Amino acid sequence: MASAIAIANPDRAGESGSDSGETSRRRWSWPRGSRLGRLIIGLNVLALAVLLGGALVLNELRSGLINARIDSLTTQGELIANVIDLAATVGDPEPKLEAAQASDILQGLFIPRSQRARLFDADGNQLADSYVVADRVESRVLPPAHKPGQPAFGLPTRDPDAKPKAIEAAREALAAEIAQARLGAPVAGTRRAENGERVVSVSIPIQHVRAVLGVLTLEAGDVDQIISAERKALLPFALIAVVTTLISSFLLNRLVAQPVLRMARAADRVRLDGARAISLPDISGRKDELGDLSRALEEMTDSMSERMDAIERFAADVAHEIKNPLTSIRSAIETLDLVTDPAARARLLAILQQDVSRLDRLVTDISNASRLDAELSREAPRSFELNLLLLEVIHLYEAQLRPGDAPGSVRVSFENKAAPQAARVMARETPMGQVFRNLIDNARSFSAADGEVRVVLARDHGRLIVTVDDDGPGIPPENLETIFERFYTSRPKGKAFGGNSGLGLSIARQIVEAHGGVMRAENRKDADGRVIGARFRVDLPEAGAHHHGHHQGGARE
Repeated sequence: MASAIAIANPDRAGESGSDSGETSRRRWSWPRGSRLGRLIIGLNVLALAVLLGGALVLNELRSGLINARIDSLTTQGELIANVIDLAATVGDPEPKLEAAQASDILQGLFIPRSQRARLFDADGNQLADSYVVADRVESRVLPPAHKPGQPAFGLPTRDPDAKPKAIEAAREALAAEIAQARLGAPVAGTRRAENGERVVSVSIPIQHVRAVLGVLTLEAGDVDQIISAERKALLPFALIAVVTTLISSFLLNRLVAQPVLRMARAADRVRLDGARAISLPDISGRKDELGDLSRALEEMTDSMSERMDAIERFAADVAHEIKNPLTSIRSAIETLDLVTDPAARARLLAILQQDVSRLDRLVTDISNASRLDAELSREAPRSFELNLLLLEVIHLYEAQLRPGDAPGSVRVSFENKAAPQAARVMARETPMGQVFRNLIDNARSFSAADGEVRVVLARDHGRLIVTVDDDGPGIPPENLETIFERFYTSRPKGKAFGGNSGLGLSIARQIVEAHGGVMRAENRKDADGRVIGARFRVDLPEAGAHHHGHHQGGARE
């Protein structure tokens, strides 16, 4: 577009290749430095941790209670087995249990109601059961009679054989446990009883020396109550996990989904209603990625608005500047037919030639300025030695120098005060060369015949300073900034009208600022304070120094 269009962060465009590779490498990495990413992950992990923590704690508690019950039953069973072995064993050398005496011993012991003790002989036949004793008959309300097809244990079922199957499975489990204990080793674990409850069971072999005379089985039927209590204890953890998940979902919706939706609607307003800017102050103030995105959108729309304003101003300035020579040409052509004096006609033809030359120069500079944005975005910045670029530019002027020409006779000299270290900058070499050509051309246009333009390169605190001095009349103090405006011209006496379009300095400053530099103009003075020439100073960051492209609302030429 036009040179008036400001360039926002052009250095980033040149680094897009490396940035894209880095972005792809970070795509699946931990959100280091990402507050929003850490919030999303942290809230969801917290809910999961609460649930898992509660489950682990209660599983450990349940395992501990069952193990403790097994230890208690094992100790109790070994004691009872020893008593029965000592008091109810008869016969030698082939001992056996006296069934009546063993049953009396078992009935005389105190067995808690939550437990059941049963005694089996060496063949697996039941000798005694703590539930079947005369002094422990209990009165219980019988459950209502079950109708055919109704559940036997309070669970819906269509299988009328469900209860017999459960009883048979329980008896088979008990028989397997007794058979294993008859081999001479205690057996402990959990299984289903005949009534369908889960019980902790311990079977202790009754041994006399090495002979197994019988098996004592102790059962604790309060396992289901323990598990039920544990489930109730797990309920608060589950509720906390659910509440945490709901809160995190609400926060994510409020902190992420709604702001993104607002930004999308604001972008639609810009697109559909022709708005020039997006303003979301409550989101822009956030210190996370959404705040960064909101600020980036605001800056982008502000930049677009400034570009549009700059285009409009540039178009108006171009129309005005082109209209002046066209008006002069039209007036000269209309007058040419009325003038008969050869000298006057010659002056009109000279004016026509001058205006055509001015118009040609103006169109050429406008075309160059319109391509500036595209050139800066297309060419990536690279590191190069600024002193070599300056030498190359100055050699071009030395090759054009012909004695007696004006302003071609103006010499251009170069002094490198930054040596011996390499003076490297990170920039686009072609546009930077155009900057110094424009400055040297401007200095030569204000220099007298056989004058000299001096270019000096120096280094100052990580910055490279290039000064272009001439011995001309200098710059009026009130115009030290005006000269950088578009189409501003201040022609010295004796110079051809139309030789400058007024865009050279504007383009030069725009390029310098796009590379993080500064350009300004000042007057050179002698010891008495008299102006002895003009100086243009270009301040650029040295390669390796941190810099950003400057964004200007409207280019100043």
